[in-house]
Amino acid sequence: MNSFFSRAWTVLMLVGVAGYVFHKGIVPALSGIDADFPGYFTAARIVIDGQDAQRLYDDDWFREQIRRYGLESEKNPGKFAPFPPPTALLLVPLARFEPLTALRIVTAVSVLCIVFSIFLLARILAWSPVDSALFILSSGLAIISGLRFGQPYILISMFCILGYYLYLERKPWLAGICLGLCVPIKYFPVIILAYFAFRKEWKIVMGGAVAIAGVGLVSIAVLGWRVHEIFILSVLGNHLTGRLSLQDRTVPFTAVYQSFDTLFDRLFVFDPALNPRPLLAAPLLRTLSLITAKGSILLAAVATLVKLAREGTAGAAAPSIGILGIALFLIAPATATYTCALLWLPVALLINYFLSQGARMPAYFILGAYAIIGFIPYNYAYPFEGHGGLSLLAYPRLFLLFSMFVGCVYFIAHPRLSGHRDAVRDSVRGGVRIEDAVPPSSARD
Repeated sequence: MNSFFSRAWTVLMLVGVAGYVFHKGIVPALSGIDADFPGYFTAARIVIDGQDAQRLYDDDWFREQIRRYGLESEKNPGKFAPFPPPTALLLVPLARFEPLTALRIVTAVSVLCIVFSIFLLARILAWSPVDSALFILSSGLAIISGLRFGQPYILISMFCILGYYLYLERKPWLAGICLGLCVPIKYFPVIILAYFAFRKEWKIVMGGAVAIAGVGLVSIAVLGWRVHEIFILSVLGNHLTGRLSLQDRTVPFTAVYQSFDTLFDRLFVFDPALNPRPLLAAPLLRTLSLITAKGSILLAAVATLVKLAREGTAGAAAPSIGILGIALFLIAPATATYTCALLWLPVALLINYFLSQGARMPAYFILGAYAIIGFIPYNYAYPFEGHGGLSLLAYPRLFLLFSMFVGCVYFIAHPRLSGHRDAVRDSVRGGVRIEDAVPPSSARD
């Protein structure tokens, strides 16, 4: 980016990262079906074939349908849980296509969403398209896994960016609709709507509520009430505690989820088959540690939001959404590489906020951590899992996100004033560099 490298180096890095994403993400997605896509596609086929939607959360029955449609995968046997029922409607428009054709269409849509996100983010933050492209493509594995597995997170991240852009353009109803549209499928955008409720931006909140209600009513009309009842009473609670299907009876011992839930499971819960070597067999300590960690994160996030609100800081929405976005990743019971596409908006807003305040060090630190998350070699980290205290080394993404969160909270609580700030305010929006950029929200809040 401009603040680090010359324009030639920036373009060169962009070409390199784009080539890597194309080779590792787009080409495999166009060539074959991998991992998660069969679950999404099978659910849509169940809907259009008129099968019993009440059985979506029956893992054994759902896997039989995957085999029936010829989509069984050794890497991922497939299940619908813990997805909300509206997820079954996601690929309904493509369900009559051959599975590979459907994945290719999903891949094309995802690529278009990436391009649209690049230009939207550039417009929101007054970054050049090259810088914006390098930033988004630096999420690396988030894009690669999202493309290969046919995940919708790139689409959802684009809607979050679009919603924020419409908020800046003073179109609150449309902003809320964009933010709420995907909430019934993936929960992340609800944290942005919650922030606008905190700010009493009721038109945005109502727009989100209308979108959520609309998607929910369509889902009930198509799938029936019973499957939604099963989700609310049996699946949702398990999902929020890290048990990802009705058949799960134990905590998930896996670093793949990169969460405090699974970390403390590994450290403090003994299981003779799944976790024979915890650091300490103390389930109560696991519970206390989890409550302490998540409670501290939530308290720090709330305190930071209140501080920004009381100071009447220009553009307070940007860092607040950034803080909440990272906090949500930290308190979630499970995340994946492809979910990190949802970091585009929160991290970009935080970087731009600190740069506009003349606080380069936290901006550079956040950008560096974000880029590292995009290219973590997990194959070197996961072997430490299940070896007592060494299990900590199997959670690099979790600790990088935690360090980003702590850094943001600290530097917002202890701002370092800079004479550069006045120069920033005098910058022309359309022609400034990233390090000179002022978020448009600073002039509109």
